[in-house]
Parts: sequence; structure tokens; C-alpha cells
Amino acid sequence: MSGIQTTWPPGAECVAKYNFLGTTDQDLPFSKGDVVTIIGVTKDPNWYKAKNTAGREGTIPANYVQKREGVKSGGKLSLMPWFHGKIAREQAERLLIPPEDGLFLVRESTNYPGDYTLCVNCESKVEHYRIIYHDGKLSIDEEEYFDNLMQLVEHYTKDADGLCTRLIKPKLMEGTVAAQDEFSRSGWALNRKELKLLQTIGKGEFGDVLLGDYRGAKVAVKCIKHDATAQAFIAEASVMTQLRHNNLVQLLGVIVEETGSLFIVTEYMAKGSLVDYLRSRGRTVLGGDCLLKFSLDVCEAMEYLEANNFVHRDLAARNVLVSDDNNAKVSDFGLTKEASSTQDTAKLPVKWTSPEALREKKFSTKSDVWSYGILLWEIYSFGRVPYPRIPLKDVVPRVEKGYKMEAPDGCPAVVYDVMKLCWTLDPVVRPCFRVLRDKLQHIRAKELYL
Repeated sequence: MSGIQTTWPPGAECVAKYNFLGTTDQDLPFSKGDVVTIIGVTKDPNWYKAKNTAGREGTIPANYVQKREGVKSGGKLSLMPWFHGKIAREQAERLLIPPEDGLFLVRESTNYPGDYTLCVNCESKVEHYRIIYHDGKLSIDEEEYFDNLMQLVEHYTKDADGLCTRLIKPKLMEGTVAAQDEFSRSGWALNRKELKLLQTIGKGEFGDVLLGDYRGAKVAVKCIKHDATAQAFIAEASVMTQLRHNNLVQLLGVIVEETGSLFIVTEYMAKGSLVDYLRSRGRTVLGGDCLLKFSLDVCEAMEYLEANNFVHRDLAARNVLVSDDNNAKVSDFGLTKEASSTQDTAKLPVKWTSPEALREKKFSTKSDVWSYGILLWEIYSFGRVPYPRIPLKDVVPRVEKGYKMEAPDGCPAVVYDVMKLCWTLDPVVRPCFRVLRDKLQHIRAKELYL
């Protein structure tokens, strides 16, 4: 076995590249695709101490596993790195030099707006094939039709089928990275053959969420079928590879199909969304200790995001899920970005979003804190919609004049005080999540003491 270049720290996650049966009782056997966590080094640098997801410990060969890393090229990841957008015919020809049979790219047609052109190098000459858009389908020869560009390209990489040559090598747009390659390189690509899709458990604007089975374990699978929509969700998946906390819904992996479908596979949260959980059980079932635990679970997840410079931007009880053992976990990282960026406010939920985020597109940990105050109100009102009896158009003007919702029935005064702190109009004065967590833990300690 060859030596390894760097020592992986305890806690590092690795994915098995091969099957390992083990040769001694001290070894930890695994199958290709299993995830193991490094516990420490051994005297031999080619072997590690590790444990599997069931908690069994043993030694493993370092060159049989690949370290999992966060995918950090979110903005540059592309499902269609060979798509160059609106460029002229001459520019496409310059990009396909030096000549190489089967070197190709796709561009928007300049002569036929709305259509695409496939440009491919063949015998030192660039051929341009118009891709016709007809009745929601794409075609080059009006015999074979495809749902999207990825399906079309996939077809012609397998068979020339009337083109001058088969598509052999994509000319990548400068600055882009092929998403599938990046997820594979960093250890997050899953095997589609090992994923069974079962029943639908949720329907979203962009695709369904299904209950799945991955290698015998229940998983949740977000299925995005349209290539353009899938491209938008690549950023969400890349954010999730960088985050690991007990109160964040854990990404298990990603499957990118050549046909344009994207599957984001996460841990399965058996009790569904927190807002539905609160509404369906109510105060007769859920006591104050349970509500405080949910509040702390979410606060600890948000403190972790805060410490790692991520802003969630869409924190609400509908985006918190509840596990079988009653842990609340923050999910839906579609709007999550590094703290420095701004964003279009058109689709933001007005009742949950801070005044400065709505007014000036200023998102920060402090705008998440405002949303957390609204979420606390949702928890203690057992899932009611915030600002009851106030028309949506009146919410922002009233809030900017200093209006704060009243405490939900039965909410302890100390918890309502925390909500009001979150709704401080000046974001500079608003507390951070670490301070909020300290306050909630203090409340819980006093409750337990009494």
C-alpha cells in the first residue's frame, strides 16, 4: 500500500471506494459506498481507526476510502458546463480551436432567438446544427425529440445519429465546473442503482419529495426533473455539503442524471414539518419543556450557521423538520448563502423577513434572528400564522413603526421577552444566536431547578 500524503483529523468523514472484508478482529469491514468516521491514527500511517454509522469501531486501510469534503464552487457548478449562452457563430468557432474531432459546445442561436445551436468540430471544420424548439421539445432532425438540452447531448454522445460525428469532448465554458465531477471528487455522489424511490411525502413548487430507500435505510429524496430548475438546486446541495450539525437536516448525497434530473438525498425526518407537528398535536400533547427544547434545537443550529458565516434567509417553522426521536432540525437551504451576498426580495415571505432585508435587501445573521423571533412565536402559538387579523399589506408599515405581536396564550413572559429582543428594529442592537442560546438555556435551567 502506498503512503498517504496528509493526516485526516478525528471526525473527518470518508466514503469507501472499495469493499473491505477485514483480515483480523481489529479491522472494520465495509462495503463500497459506506460512510465511516475517522477516530484517530495508528502507528502505521496507511491505517486509521474509524467507526461506522452503527457505531462499530476498528481499523481501516487509508487507500480504500476517500475523504468527504465540502463543495465550495457553488456559483460555478454547472449541470451544462458545455452551454455558453448567447455567443456569436465566429466566437464559437474560435472556442473549438485547436481542431479535435467531437469537441463540442451549445450556444443560444443568434439568428433564431429562443432556439439553440450545437457546434461540433469534425475533420478540422466546425459544423453548426440548429436545435429547434417545438411544442416544449427539442430536436435537430425533427425525428428524435428531447425534453431538455442534457437529454439531447447525452443522446448524441452515444451515437452520431445523423451528425458528422458523435459528441466526444465538451468545451467547458470558462469558469464553470461540471457538477457531477465535483460531487464525485468531493465524495458526495451516490449510486442511482442503490436508491429505491417509494411514495411521495411532499410536493413543492419545483419538484416532489419522496420517501426513498438507500442501501436499506429510509431517506428523503428531493427530485428535480427540469434541467434549468435542477441547476438552481445545485447551489443548495453544495451548501449542504459544507454543513454538519445535529440540528441541521443532513445531506447524504447527490445524484445527477445525464438526462437533467437531480436527486438530493437527505436523512428522513419521520414526523414532518414543525408547523404541522405543532398544529396536529397542540397544547394538550406538547408541554412547555417540549416547546423550549424545539426552540433550543433551532437556536443551536442557527448559532452553528452564524459561526460559519452562513445566512439562512428563510427560517420559519415550515422549514424545520422533526425526527422520530423529537429533535427539531433546520432544513431548506435553497436561499442559504455566505453572509456577504445580497438577493432579490420578490419571493421572500414578508411575515418572517426582517424590515431591513425587505427594504434594503440587507441579509445577515441579524435578519435570521428576526425570523427566529417569528419562529418562536409560531412554536408557542402551536403553529398559528404570524400577525393574525392584520392584512399582509399592513404588516410591514406597522412593524416599521414599532408594532410587535402580543405573546401567544400561555407563553411564559421570559420567552416572550426573547421574542421581543429578536424584533429590535435596529439590527446592530439585535442579539446574536449565541446570546439567545444562553438566554434559553438559562430559562430551561431555572425551569428544571424549580
